[in-house]
Amino acid sequence: MIPRICLDTAQVPGGGELRLFQRGAEFSIMLGANELMNSRLSGSEEALAEQACDRIGARPGVRMLIGGLGMGFTLRAALARLPGDAEVAVAEIVPAVIAWARGPMATLHGGSLSDPRTRIVEGDVAEAIAEGGWDAILLDVDNGPDGLSRPGNDRLYGAAGLARARAALRPGGVLAVWSAAPSKAFARRLDEAGFTVDEVVARATRKGGARHVIWFATNS
Repeated sequence: MIPRICLDTAQVPGGGELRLFQRGAEFSIMLGANELMNSRLSGSEEALAEQACDRIGARPGVRMLIGGLGMGFTLRAALARLPGDAEVAVAEIVPAVIAWARGPMATLHGGSLSDPRTRIVEGDVAEAIAEGGWDAILLDVDNGPDGLSRPGNDRLYGAAGLARARAALRPGGVLAVWSAAPSKAFARRLDEAGFTVDEVVARATRKGGARHVIWFATNS
């Protein structure tokens, strides 16, 4: 059996420790006993970007914000769909995750970090949201709208956070939120915030696997 090796650890601002593991060509990132992501399971992260792109449609100078770099699946899927004049900002609060993308996981990320449309922002996605003028905001910074990786992320998903996100979107813009599980309470908050909400089930791989949930909330 191929052994699993811990390549590095990193502290999450506000508490918690991320651990990067490798087993052969497979990578995984753990937070405590929770596996946040695995390089074999990219289907729903890709769907997050693909379906967001489909919903905003063709428009000049698309500005997309992705919260959480992770293993780069959402970024790569967005770049594959967006035109050459687009901007994709990726906010990542853990510097080591960016270093891993340029180091041991460089083959996973391909040329996405050097793509001229990509802008890596080392910092809190909430601050990046405040820039405003976004056509799409994609949040995959937790296992869902419960602030698992950082308790401070709860402010992204509460009524005030959703109001800020809506104000930061252009007309017809989309807030997309990835989750490992459904949440009726969060779906209700999106509706109460004034979004038109579409809840989609996406599988962990193209062939099946675990059922994840993505909320696509349109600023109509």
